[in-house]
Formats: sequence, C-alpha cells, structure tokens
Amino acid sequence: MATSSTKPLAVITGASTGIGLELARQFAEHNFDLIIAADEPEIKKAAEALKISGTQVQPVQVDLATHEGNDKLYEIIKADGRPVDSLCINAGIGVSGEFIHTDLEKEMKLIGLNVMSAVHLSKLVLKDMVAKNHGRVLITSSIAALMPGAYAATYNASKGFLLLFAEALRNELKDTGVTVTALMPGPTDTEFFRRADMEDTKTGAGKKDSPDVVAHDGFEALMAGKDKIISHNMKTRMQALLSEILPDTVAAEMHAKEARPGSVTH
Repeated sequence: MATSSTKPLAVITGASTGIGLELARQFAEHNFDLIIAADEPEIKKAAEALKISGTQVQPVQVDLATHEGNDKLYEIIKADGRPVDSLCINAGIGVSGEFIHTDLEKEMKLIGLNVMSAVHLSKLVLKDMVAKNHGRVLITSSIAALMPGAYAATYNASKGFLLLFAEALRNELKDTGVTVTALMPGPTDTEFFRRADMEDTKTGAGKKDSPDVVAHDGFEALMAGKDKIISHNMKTRMQALLSEILPDTVAAEMHAKEARPGSVTH
C-alpha cells in the first residue's frame, strides 16, 4: 500500500545489526523513512529501535541470497509508492578457513548474498533511479577487496567484485543524477567475525572500529556523492595503501597470517 509520507525513502539491507543498523540510524536521524531488510527476525526489533521522531520504518525479513528474496523486497519497495532516494547494499557474510575444507553450501550462500543480491537488487532499483534522474547507491565493500584473501578466499573475492562493480556503475551513470559510492571499512565490531567463525584469528581478536563511526563515514560520503570512502582509522587506511603497493603474493601471505584459523594463539 502506498504511503502518504513525503519524506525521502532509504532502503538498507543487512540492517538488523552492525553497520547496516547504524546506517539505518543515520538515515532516520536525517529525516528519512526506511525500508530495512535482513534474513532474521531481529529485523523487527531493529525497526522498533529506529522509530524516532516520526520516522516510518518497514522491516522486511527476507533471504536476499535467493532471487526470490530480492524480487520480494523490490515488490515491497514498489508498493511504498515513492522513488528510492538512497539504496544501501550492505548485507553480507563471510566464510573462514582453508578453501578445500570449508563447506560448499556456505560458500555458495556467500556468493548469493554478497554478489548475486547486489547485482539483482541494483538492476531493479537503478532503472527506477535513472528514470527519475535522481538517486544514491552505497555498496559496502571492504579493504579486503584490495588483497587476496587467504583463509577467506571467497569473502575477499566477493568484496573485490563489489568494489569493481560500484566503480563501473559510477562511470556508466556519470551523466545521470544517480551516484554510486563504495564503503570500504576495515575490521569492525559487529557480529561478522562470530558468524564467520573468525574469533580465533588475529583479525577477529584484534582491535576493531565502531560500526556507528563506519556508518557515519559511509553516510557522509554517500550524501557528498563521493566515489568511495576507506573507513575509519589510520591503520585501515595504511593497510589499504600497503595492499595496493605490495605484490599480491606478499599481500596474500600477510592476510594468511591474520586470517588463519587459530592464529590468535600463535
């Protein structure tokens, strides 16, 4: 059912916790209405927490690792009746371990959520944005996109895809009123490391950025129409710089030392 609200509409995926929830909070605090999506019932609790200052928040529990899930979310977006001002493609998962021993089903779900969903949802929403000559898209990549991900092979590869995807779309859309921004956080204090079984790695046990700070960086970059933002601290920026300078073989070995299961005890 179409809404009577005149506020701009933001759509955020992976918004039940972590960076996605904090991105949604940024939009709520800046007078947007929200459609937030995740594959877990906690998305309804997140919606209640975000209903501040009269903000309308519609939670959608949907599996975006499937084509059906993306189509369902788009149907709900269209039913709202308003154009999407801002789309945040943030949902993502990780798989940790030596590739030949990790679970294939988990790897394929990662590709479905991190890669397929980004393509599917962008395809649907961007056509509408270009038709209106207005819109903003924020794609959550990672500094992991810049290095071979030994012991997180499909995760880093998926984030690399997202970065290149965002940069390509930005170029294609440069003569429209639509901008595309890539958010590239370093390790962030979210549920990601527990869900990816990475708590016994040096990266998982190390110091992390706060998700609200990362989300603030992403929101500000999106509103400014920037191409990408590396968030947040100097260490993250230095890691990104090093990864671009070092040979891939060296970067892969550095990543292995941080991401190898059990490395926190070594």
